Amino acid sequence: MSINSVPRPEYPRPQFVRRDWLNLNGAWQFETDRGDSGLERGLLGRELRDEILVPFPPESELSGIGDTDFLEAVWYRRAVTLPAEWAGRRVLLHFGAVDHDTTVWADGKEVARHRGGFTPFTADLGDLAGAGEEVVLTVRARDPRSGPQARGKQAVQYANHDCNYTRVTGIWQTVWLEPVSDVHLRRPRITPDLAGSAFHLELPLSGNRPGHRVRAVLSDGHGEVSSAQARADLDLAPRLYLPVPDDRRREWSPEDPHLYDLRLELLDAAGQVVDSAVSYAGLRSVGLRGKAVTLNGRPVFQRLVLDQGWYPDGLMTAPTDEALVRDIELAMAAGFNGARLHQKVFEERFLFHADRLGYLVWGEFGDWGCETGGSSGDNQQPDASYVAQWLEALERDYSHPSIIGWCPLNETYQKLHDRITQLDAVTRAMFLATKAMDTTRPVIDASGYAHRVDETDIYDSHSYEQDPEAFRQQMSGLAKGEPFVNAYESGAPYSVPYRGQPYFVSEFGGIWWDPEAAAAQSGEDRTQSWGYGTRVGDEEEFHARFSGLTGVLLADPDMFGYCYTQLTDVFQEQNGVYRFDRGLKLDVARIRAAQLRPAAIEEQDQA
Repeated sequence: MSINSVPRPEYPRPQFVRRDWLNLNGAWQFETDRGDSGLERGLLGRELRDEILVPFPPESELSGIGDTDFLEAVWYRRAVTLPAEWAGRRVLLHFGAVDHDTTVWADGKEVARHRGGFTPFTADLGDLAGAGEEVVLTVRARDPRSGPQARGKQAVQYANHDCNYTRVTGIWQTVWLEPVSDVHLRRPRITPDLAGSAFHLELPLSGNRPGHRVRAVLSDGHGEVSSAQARADLDLAPRLYLPVPDDRRREWSPEDPHLYDLRLELLDAAGQVVDSAVSYAGLRSVGLRGKAVTLNGRPVFQRLVLDQGWYPDGLMTAPTDEALVRDIELAMAAGFNGARLHQKVFEERFLFHADRLGYLVWGEFGDWGCETGGSSGDNQQPDASYVAQWLEALERDYSHPSIIGWCPLNETYQKLHDRITQLDAVTRAMFLATKAMDTTRPVIDASGYAHRVDETDIYDSHSYEQDPEAFRQQMSGLAKGEPFVNAYESGAPYSVPYRGQPYFVSEFGGIWWDPEAAAAQSGEDRTQSWGYGTRVGDEEEFHARFSGLTGVLLADPDMFGYCYTQLTDVFQEQNGVYRFDRGLKLDVARIRAAQLRPAAIEEQDQA
């Protein structure tokens, strides 16, 4: 990819699209600041030494830098001329994601600070530059090696190891400019109401003006379905109701991922449009019934795959928009109907493609990085930034119909005892924050361990037992209300007791198979190839093990789903259905056939 090209040129926020915008991906000046002394050394006021291709992180091959050492801080600089046709409007500078602590300056004046490597933020350039004028943008991203930080799967050792991968620092999603009116729309909250055959809209505003109104128009391939208006001079977030008549009703589902178009407008007192955006919506419901999780009122067994969202050349950044689509298509070809988006808040365009392809996903957070190595009873130290960044993720992704559940934490292993710890407090805060932001989807407090919230909607476990018969015995207690629960080897609990919630095994399998490594390595050398359990001897053994493990869970009438580890190999972790470059590794038709056997919980509902 040329340093002069504009990578990832597509609009980055597909559920809230404005007509006018300017993509700032491409060549930026760049400089590494390993001692984080750049501000004292004058980097803010001078040209930078190197050049990088944004939005690819400097550790990646596609960035043109490829520096995989620890980067304590990095700097970016670019001069941008604002389009002349934007005269009379405010200019917003948007960042999809920057890892981890970011400061942004425009012409040397600080315009934004943000903590967190997974979520978007915006700087209002205000009066710093007018249409047709040039503004110099400078970005510093700090990514300290030590201390609690939501890193996801980024290695805290120098080299990749086990299931931890090459670090990502700085800008790794699209940077873009957008002009808006002084009073303008903010991201809408779109809530489907399947029982009432309608959509409920909240349209947050930047402010109120006398005489202003908001208007929304819902349409499909046959034209307008319904429309609604409301005063915009009273409430900071006017609410609209858009009914869907019976003859225009199509439920969103994996079989028919129908999306309605949505046009949003802000009108002034004279009826002129002062701001507008287009969006879309899917009419579907998510519910809990006994042990089942229902979609549109019926149990849909969740054949999920663990998707890490890493790429050989772009790391956490997909090289192209087509690569995002390809990952979903590969998963569906193998018989999966959805994914846990694991240890990462995926870029929003992935969710857009999941919405239109009918791919079920659990929205998750990259919480790994709060393990301090201290006392086993207080070794997890997530801080307030975890809650803040998770709220930003919820706000961004609330309206996507493909998201059917939320999972703020994963494998926060810590012994449960009689003292309330920081992990207890933050887990509860993230659970309650999720329920406050979204009452329409189930929430699991922490995947695998440690469950610390009694009223969590979903309960689960992780098991990498490789023998199907031993796995069957391990899972046999669910019918008696005594499911497998992760615990210390000593038997000391991680979690509060199971209370009869819908239950699934949200990580299993991880079958270690790499034909080339198996031929080249003797014994169980895991330095170049790593996986769970004992490596299978050949592909036939893989299929037998895969079919046996999935069969245990499909046959359990109290199991609502599973999540197989994992979609692709990632660096040394060689347990994917596909290779890291997304090439074929196994007979995908056999994997699909093993998964598409009837699930007991679905058959039970049909009986």
